[in-house]
Amino acid sequence: MTLTLLQSSDSIHRHSSFTKFWISRTLSSTSFQMLSVAIGWQMYDLTHDAFSLGFVGLAQFVPMVLLTLVVGHVADRFDRRKIVFLCQIIEAAIAVLLLLGNLAGWLGRDQILVAAAIIGACRAFEGPSSSALLPQLVPKAILQQAIAWSTSAGQTAQILGPSLGGLLFSVGPAFVYITAAIALSAAGILTFLIRMEQSIRKLEPLSMSSIFSGMVFIYRRPIILGTISLDLFAVLLGGATALMPIFAQDILHAGPWALGVMRTAPAVGALVMSIVLAYFPLKKAFGSTLFGALFVFGLATMLFALSTNLLISLVALLFIGASDVVSVVIRSSLVQLQTPDEMRGRVNAVNSLFVGTSNQLGEFESGMLAGFMGAVPAAFIGGIGTIAVAGLWMYLFPSLRRLRSLTEK
Repeated sequence: MTLTLLQSSDSIHRHSSFTKFWISRTLSSTSFQMLSVAIGWQMYDLTHDAFSLGFVGLAQFVPMVLLTLVVGHVADRFDRRKIVFLCQIIEAAIAVLLLLGNLAGWLGRDQILVAAAIIGACRAFEGPSSSALLPQLVPKAILQQAIAWSTSAGQTAQILGPSLGGLLFSVGPAFVYITAAIALSAAGILTFLIRMEQSIRKLEPLSMSSIFSGMVFIYRRPIILGTISLDLFAVLLGGATALMPIFAQDILHAGPWALGVMRTAPAVGALVMSIVLAYFPLKKAFGSTLFGALFVFGLATMLFALSTNLLISLVALLFIGASDVVSVVIRSSLVQLQTPDEMRGRVNAVNSLFVGTSNQLGEFESGMLAGFMGAVPAAFIGGIGTIAVAGLWMYLFPSLRRLRSLTEK
């Protein structure tokens, strides 16, 4: 099995454009995680206000909602490689501005929120365009493997980014921003150098029907609708990421390094699960596996909420990441394998909206709830909410519960 995996890996890496894509995505995602750690810690350090942490998540989420329909059409009508490149360069420029703001002393709450909003807008374009670009880089026969490698890039970034961000922030915020700016610039250069297989897309005339066609496509496929809406509501209620600065400082009584390690722990769990799924891929019972993973996610969130020990908190976060990646792998494979190339931009834009909602809006919801009732009750109730949503979706989407193949419609 090991020899087969290595041979399979070699077949992927013989495609130099995919290698550039993987490295670029790793650098870009790592930089985003570093900036998230720095922005979150700096915001709470300036304000000591849970509401302000929630607004950081909201600032990243709002552009994604407003731009979703535009993003899909742009990704389907223009060169996806150039879109990703432009987004990475703009994000690098924002990192430079954050660096200058720290050095000059004018970086405050409002400036951080504006920077978060611009980064959110760039990520709104970059994510769907990057996902839609991937099938153009490799033959269809190894697309599922490419998706697994692409997912590992994101998890690698979530491991490196938070820990590196926390470590550099301990030295000084400026070190985080300058490192992120360099990494994002390198990512942009690699993206620009990608050479992809040219595909002929069937471009629809711009109309109200074509604008909403991505949503219609998902709505008409209950399996996809159930999967991404389940992720939306379950992770939205169970997301405790925005509260980690509070847990690190006020509950665990640790410094920025602990926040970085805490932000890394879910990605470690996710990466381990990704490796397990690579060796033992899911072949049946996708639905029951998905719901089982969500129950684990909710229970682990509740454990994290009640923990006053850093080690126990890290174990809980490991299980949160491991269970969450199951949903990511199933959802990504469904979207890519069941969507025609000429619609991948629009469908991936809607999918990214659901993912962004569960993450950024989940951070806003957690911050607001923590502001009213405290971080511990907010996180604990979120875990209960995740389990409740999973149970409800098992009833609302019986076909998803019985899902046995990724090609089912």
